[in-house]
Amino acid sequence: MTDPLLYSFRRCPYAIRARLAIASSGLELELREIVLRQKPEAFLQASPSGTVPCLVTAEGVIDESLDVMLWALRQHDPEGWLDMPDEGFDWITGNDGPFKSALDRTKYAARYPQCDPEEQRDLAAGFLSRLDRQINSWIFGRPTLADYAILPFVRQFAFIDKTWFDARPWPDLQGWLKCFLASERFERVMTKYHPWQEGDPPVVFP
Repeated sequence: MTDPLLYSFRRCPYAIRARLAIASSGLELELREIVLRQKPEAFLQASPSGTVPCLVTAEGVIDESLDVMLWALRQHDPEGWLDMPDEGFDWITGNDGPFKSALDRTKYAARYPQCDPEEQRDLAAGFLSRLDRQINSWIFGRPTLADYAILPFVRQFAFIDKTWFDARPWPDLQGWLKCFLASERFERVMTKYHPWQEGDPPVVFP
């Protein structure tokens, strides 16, 4: 096994942000794309939570996406993503907590019959309205960890109903997302890989 090793799933926003930070850092590792409905045994043995991303290193397993981002950037941060105000972590906490909860209850409404999806969409929209007011090209005027920790989730929310999203009065947020989706960086981390199977040759990422 190549060390380190990242188990990933292409469309998962948590895995996307982990890949973004690894690509920014310039580190190389082995990537294993998995299918969540058919999780391989090697992945289940590695991941305490059975979720992606899961990073296996010589020092141990990192099973949380933000921790994977920090692991990569603390080794090499050529773009200065970690050079951000402490407020950036507050934005990430708001994204990972209340916003992601409302996003899930909007996108996967059938899983949460006790919740009103319209109310949940309004809760998510409240976070995005505040974020729109904060953004000046970027959350802090230049790219930081906060931007790339949050963008994959805004993307996921936007495509629940893109027409509705595009009609919101969020010009800075919408421009921020549009630039991200059109970037070579996003295209690079969204490369399609065949699902990994035991015995496959290593796939080097990025």
